[in-house]
Amino acid sequence: MSGRFVRASKYRHVFGKSTRKEFCYDNLRISRNAWDTNLIKAGFTFNWEASGGGAFAVIPVEERGKIPDVIPLFRGHTATVLDTDWNPFNDRVIASASDDGKVMLWQVPLGFSLFTDAEEPTDVSPFAKLTGHSRKVGQVLFNPAAENILASASGDLTIRLWDIGAGSAVHTLKHPDIVQSLSWNAAGTMLATTSRDKKLRVWDVRQERPAHESPGHEGAKNSRAVWLGEHNRVATTGFSKMSDRQLALWEPGNPNPIGGFTVLDSISGVCMPFWDDGSNCLYLAGKGDGNIRYFEYENDKFEFLSEYKSPDPQRGLAFLPKRGVNVHENEIMRAYKTVNDTYIEPISFTVPRRAETFQSDIYPPCVGIKPAVSAQEWAAGKSGLPSKIDFESIYEGNAPVEIPSDYNPPASIPAPAPAAIPTHTKAPEPAPAPAVIRSPPSMKEQQNSMAALASKYEDKKDDEEEPSSFDEISRPQRSEPKAPSPTKTASAPLPKPVPSIKSPTLGSTPAASAATSSVSPSGSGGPVVETALDQIKVLLETQTKMLSAQSQHIERLTAEVDSLKKRMGTGSPDQSERIRQLELELEELRS
Repeated sequence: MSGRFVRASKYRHVFGKSTRKEFCYDNLRISRNAWDTNLIKAGFTFNWEASGGGAFAVIPVEERGKIPDVIPLFRGHTATVLDTDWNPFNDRVIASASDDGKVMLWQVPLGFSLFTDAEEPTDVSPFAKLTGHSRKVGQVLFNPAAENILASASGDLTIRLWDIGAGSAVHTLKHPDIVQSLSWNAAGTMLATTSRDKKLRVWDVRQERPAHESPGHEGAKNSRAVWLGEHNRVATTGFSKMSDRQLALWEPGNPNPIGGFTVLDSISGVCMPFWDDGSNCLYLAGKGDGNIRYFEYENDKFEFLSEYKSPDPQRGLAFLPKRGVNVHENEIMRAYKTVNDTYIEPISFTVPRRAETFQSDIYPPCVGIKPAVSAQEWAAGKSGLPSKIDFESIYEGNAPVEIPSDYNPPASIPAPAPAAIPTHTKAPEPAPAPAVIRSPPSMKEQQNSMAALASKYEDKKDDEEEPSSFDEISRPQRSEPKAPSPTKTASAPLPKPVPSIKSPTLGSTPAASAATSSVSPSGSGGPVVETALDQIKVLLETQTKMLSAQSQHIERLTAEVDSLKKRMGTGSPDQSERIRQLELELEELRS
């Protein structure tokens, strides 16, 4: 058997977990309209099957279980509601699109709940109407970086960009055919669209023209596009001429997909793509089936991770914004799917870890709730990325801490200690070390780095006696000092005490004792020694964690070898080769 290598990824074992029926959202009447949208938006809203005009419902996330038979609805459209979207910078503002050709804006009342004492709950009315489209509006989507900028796609073959604060359209994109999907890039400057004319377009919206246009999926059914966050890439799902479902990755400006079209399966339902910028993962959910595949984007390829399977098909699906996941359960994404048009089921995607501390490697900062630019600045040509939220502050139960959008984590390995500075010179402020992404060092590299750091402070005078690092007080002299003569008391120098330093967690190591011996009696070297000891402490703690992880890896490999030997029986060539490879890997780790 040829050598096989498993791709390293912290998301390789992510699994989807469904929710019991009593913790779902039951007794719903989800719209049965055939227009191709996702039906629901997490936050969350869903299109309601209502008589006498269009309506949609809003359910507070915490109000699970069976909802009342009569609930307050968001009414105002005169025809079926086709799509909704939440304002990313205001959790109470919603935009809706309808078959009546209008876009409406709504504000969720404070303390909104489905459980009220009133016999007939009061419906919510819109606070603004955006008119300008001449035919039905199929999609609405807020700009992810600019405040109050909304895109709406209509059957009149136009996409309008609205400033909802002013209530007017600031740009209009003329499309040659019906728009099937649209997706913003992270900075909110470009818009990717798929169309019934089977083409993928990337629009420079403020220039009102397509910056890139290329042939897309050739199948007759609908295709979808999603921008990969801050990457300059677009993913599309669609169908081939033989009606096979496909996945493709595009670079704007390139007329052909990167690596060609990837065939997924032959199921007839449209594939709904969702992108998670934090984990660089793409989720694909099929309409009419209960499966959700997820892939990791790496080196311009989609690496398959796993698949969530369910016997209950979904017609609509949405993902909760990343800032709403449960970090204490290592949840990285949460989806909501419709089941039988009567209830909505949450699905939690979790990294299986037992650690009881914050897992910073799987929770990079996520987009916050403050826009990068205002609507007027965006219309004038300014752009930027919104600030982000540090997940560790959420884990600790504090208010979310905002960090810049271009934040880089600090270096994982401390910089070498500075050289000793003369007492008459003031030490300059150390410059922050640049962020460096490094692979974990081997055991030999760890030993060499410790030896190099210890030898840097090694005392060259080996014949001089060194004070113990455990001494709390100065050590008495070996011989009894003679009593000074009364006539020489004023001129006799007093004995200088030997400085004592506590070792940080290590006891008497060569590095610690060498650093201790470098302290001058006047105490001028104190800051340098403390810096050196702190760095040694951090380095040893880092190496201890790495050695522990390697030991666990060795134990798992050893157990796998033993298990294969027990099951080998007569000894198949594949198992023998696998055992040989594992033993070689164990030998290399132990060396």
